[in-house]
Amino acid sequence: MGLQHAKPSVKGANILMLGLDSAGKSTLLYKFRYKDVFVTMPTIGFNVDMIEAGKDFTLTFWDVGGQKKMRELWSNFLEDAGGLLYVVDSSDKRRLEEARREFELILKNESIKNVPVVVLANKQDLPGALNAEEITRKLKMKKYCSDRNWYVQPCCAITGEGLAEALQRVATFARQYKKSKETFINLKEL
Repeated sequence: MGLQHAKPSVKGANILMLGLDSAGKSTLLYKFRYKDVFVTMPTIGFNVDMIEAGKDFTLTFWDVGGQKKMRELWSNFLEDAGGLLYVVDSSDKRRLEEARREFELILKNESIKNVPVVVLANKQDLPGALNAEEITRKLKMKKYCSDRNWYVQPCCAITGEGLAEALQRVATFARQYKKSKETFINLKEL
């Protein structure tokens, strides 16, 4: 019995970062980490970054490329996700329907049933960007996410606006989800 309790105190969760290409995923990840802006290339494959979210809790972000050929691989990353961060370009009205379709496909996947979702409504600094309510409607959040915690956070990767809140929200959801899963596993063992 004793051995099981000797685990390191650092807990954490895998956060899957998805969204269409050019939604701003990699820029957001840099910004979360370094607070400044990098010029990013389209991600072929994925970036992984660990970010401390409060004491003893580490979020491991998996930023997976959003180009069409990469999206076919998204489902391979869903297995151990403790949270989904879905990034949309709020100013690109032309591609919002495509973003919604991809989002719906992910959420239908059994592997992430009940996994909490934070949508980042990125590029709020651009003219005509849709606000959080409009993004909530366009992505049909209430319909697709009725079985899980979800939140839409307006943000801007360039200025960093909304990012601290987004990180906080992801961490809170991930902790709650982890707890509920552990509780469930313990109940199953009884």
